[in-house]
Amino acid sequence: MLFTIGLLLAIFVLPQPWGLVAVAAGGTLDIVETGVLWWWSKRWRAAVGIDSFVGRTGVATSSLWPEGQVKIDGEIWRARCAGGCDAGTNVVVRSVEGLTLVVDPA
Repeated sequence: MLFTIGLLLAIFVLPQPWGLVAVAAGGTLDIVETGVLWWWSKRWRAAVGIDSFVGRTGVATSSLWPEGQVKIDGEIWRARCAGGCDAGTNVVVRSVEGLTLVVDPA
């Protein structure tokens, strides 16, 4: 709707050659803006799913001898640590098995 009003004003209010120049400039700007925003949105893939936790760090909320819980970004997950660690230890997620995170002390 707003584009239509701007188009009509550019054609009927501006003097004859400048109305068409304004419409062409606006259309070109709109196409360039759309292309840049499309390119910008495609630069990174969204990290979704439990596999996105691999490599992230968290804190053990209970002792992991060998299983317990860890907190990553405010969420508590079941975890297993082969070497074991105490509560409060920083851990790094190495892999995911089902819904259990396999972690190592950081």
